[in-house]
Amino acid sequence: MIRHLRGTIYARTDKSVILDVHGTGYEIFVPQGILMTLAEGQDAALWTHLAVRETSMELFGFQDMQYLVFFEMLLGVSGIGPRSALGIIDIASLETLQKAIAHDDISYLTKVSGIGKRTAEKIIVELRDKMTTFKDDRYGAAMHQDNEVVEALQALGYSLQQSRDALKDIPQDITSTQERIKRALGAMRP
Repeated sequence: MIRHLRGTIYARTDKSVILDVHGTGYEIFVPQGILMTLAEGQDAALWTHLAVRETSMELFGFQDMQYLVFFEMLLGVSGIGPRSALGIIDIASLETLQKAIAHDDISYLTKVSGIGKRTAEKIIVELRDKMTTFKDDRYGAAMHQDNEVVEALQALGYSLQQSRDALKDIPQDITSTQERIKRALGAMRP
């Protein structure tokens, strides 16, 4: 199995990068958050998962080993393929997703195209026990607050994806809903 690759970004597509490793180009599908940080000609190192199917072999890459481990945990849930797992990773930070699973918050997972309520429930049931380090009484209040921020941003005309992307970069120690909205709006400005 190809587990780690280091090379130069040769090209980018809307969902993947071509990583040149000593003259061989590997197409690696990466989360949008990572894709936006990678530029052609830049050196990069990615932890990878090779998905083998009857008709294809695809590489999925992450800059952090923790994301790779979480990705593979998602793949262990029946009905979740690599593209769906990548879509789940794209909706929020790793910590937020792990907390959502630990606290049975289906709403985060159902925002992914192709993930319905039953599939989200299956993910939670199968992975909940693996998220024990994220059981925290403060989580419910924080998730409610983030939902309020997302709703406020959507009321201002931003898409769900734009709103969640803006929330990813706001430090968790900022607890005021108004301050979180201000920071999110600031992150959306060019």
